[in-house]
Formats: sequence, structure tokens, C-alpha cells
Amino acid sequence: MKKFFLILSLLFFNAVNLSLGFQTSPLFSSQEPLPIKMSFSIKDLRKNTNDSTFMDSFLLLESSPGKWDTIPLEMRTRGNFRLDNCFYPPIRFKFKNKNINGTVFEKNKSLKLVMPCQKGKGVDSFIGKEYLAYQLLEDITQYYFDTRLVKIKFTNLDDKKGEEIELLGFFIQDDDKVADRFDGEILEGRRIPPSFMQDSATVRQNFFQYLIGNTDFSTLFLHNQKVLKLPDDTVIPLAYDFDMSGLVNPPYAQVSAQLNIKSVTDRLYRGFCRDEAFLQMIRQEFLAKEEQFWNTVDAQQAYISEGDMKMTKNFLKGFFDILKNDRLFRENVLKACRASDGSVQN
Repeated sequence: MKKFFLILSLLFFNAVNLSLGFQTSPLFSSQEPLPIKMSFSIKDLRKNTNDSTFMDSFLLLESSPGKWDTIPLEMRTRGNFRLDNCFYPPIRFKFKNKNINGTVFEKNKSLKLVMPCQKGKGVDSFIGKEYLAYQLLEDITQYYFDTRLVKIKFTNLDDKKGEEIELLGFFIQDDDKVADRFDGEILEGRRIPPSFMQDSATVRQNFFQYLIGNTDFSTLFLHNQKVLKLPDDTVIPLAYDFDMSGLVNPPYAQVSAQLNIKSVTDRLYRGFCRDEAFLQMIRQEFLAKEEQFWNTVDAQQAYISEGDMKMTKNFLKGFFDILKNDRLFRENVLKACRASDGSVQN
């Protein structure tokens, strides 16, 4: 058993050492929301762009109080569900180096932007909760996408009144930049069974998905997951897109009909079975970090409504209630894990 834990420790510190030499870009070195302005036609964006076609646009960046600099860019729609069901589509930006050198965007030629799904009062709170999910993941593992909140002053050119509205959003780091952090590469189109991935990284992410109540992911089918290969050929899952989780719980949230749950707020452990001693070790890791998790939650109170924050804390407490109770942990995790064929162990 001592040898088992020694190997895990070496794997962890090796990954940390790989990332020490990587310098965080200015965009992700601050937790303060970045003020930007955008003006474009949502109809044109939907009509004229797709996975391979961009349209020319720009954003205004507040480089100092009251001073706005114009940054040219290309943009396109991305995603699936939110693209089809939301008023504000998910967006990918592409910059040229000459336009971002010396700015906060330097070294980030490609970025994803997450905006609220719909118009209306209270929509920013859902963005705040989804951003919180990314921050909680940073407490758990070094394998994550950097994110940065943005305060957007947006004018939809389809609106005849030309009204400027304020929205909360956040940028997500490009896949390749995560790979650069570890001197690795993103494996595209490779269906790799979770059993072939590093145990510790995989199980930590499974516990994280259970923490936030997310079942909308699949490493094998690359659904809301990327696969990172490290220089030693170790492969690591990279989780993203948490809007369908019980933590966020937006009005459009759905669960798969194949799962035995009725709502995204019904937790279901979707990890594959591992050695029980290993799962118990990860359980203790999460319990040891409980105070850190609550500090992360409290740090996001400015971006989540009072009512949503109360529900968020109650929802996350349910996770720790399970981890602190041997019977509940056995029933909800140890007996709920999936066999290699996907079936649930009883």
C-alpha cells in the first residue's frame, strides 16, 4: 500500500514540475472581471459562421479607466445544444498576434467566450455558477482550463433601438494552451477508455463531476471532455462545459433518458470502478479540501444572486454529506460506479 501511494505522489509532483516553467498569460493572471465592449449582429453571426467560417469583428478593451482600445478579431459560433437553444450563441474568437501583442490577450490567439443563454433578469447568476464550477475544479486538480470573467457592454445590431446592455461572461483558454502548460498535446478524435488514463486524474475529475452534479460528459466519446497526453505518454481527461450540472441548474437543463434520474439536481456517480482503497483515498482528499471549497464559493458571491447562492451552498453540502457518511458513500459511489462494459455494480 505504501508503494501505491508513493507512485501516486510521484505522478502528482511530476505533473506539477512540468507546469512550473509555464508562465500564465496576463489574461488569466487576475480574477478581476475584464471590462469589454462588443457590437455585432447575432443574426449575422448565426447565418454567416460555422465551425470553419469566421466573420470579421472587433471588441473594445478598457485598457485604463475610461480609455477603450479597439482590437480587431474574427469570430464564429461554436457548440451544439446552446447554439441551437440559446439567444446568445457560444462564440470562439481568433486574434492575430500583431493585434494583441502588448495587451491582456497576448499569447491567446484563440479563446472561447461563454455568455448567458437567454435575455432577461437574473441570467448573469447562471454564468456566475458555471464560472464557479471551473474555479472549484482548480481546487481539485492542476489539469484544467484557465478562465477569466468579463463584464460585457453589448450592442446587438439587430436591435433597432441600438440599446447597450450589460452582461456577465467568461473566457475559456484554448485547448492547445492547456497542453503547452504541461509540454503535452491534445489528442483529437481518439476514443480512449478511462481505464487507460491516469487513475488519480480520472477519479478526481469523476468526483468533481459528482460534486457539481454533472452527468453530461463522456471521456470515451469526447463529449465535454478533452484528452491531454503528457510527455511520458500518460493521458489525462480535461473537463469543460458544466452548464447542464445541478450546480448551475439553468431552465434549459436536461438529463439523458438513459439515466435513472429525473433532474440535473439528482446526483449520479458516473465514474468507472477502481480499487476501493483508491476511491477511499480520493474521498479523503476531497474531505480535506472542504474548507478550501467553501472559500472558493464565498469568493464568487458578487456574481451569484443571494437566492442562487443559498441553493448552491445547500447543493454542494449534499455532496459532503455523502462523503462524510460511510453508508451513503458506499451506496452512492462504491456501489454506483460502472464496470468496464458500462453496467452499474450492485
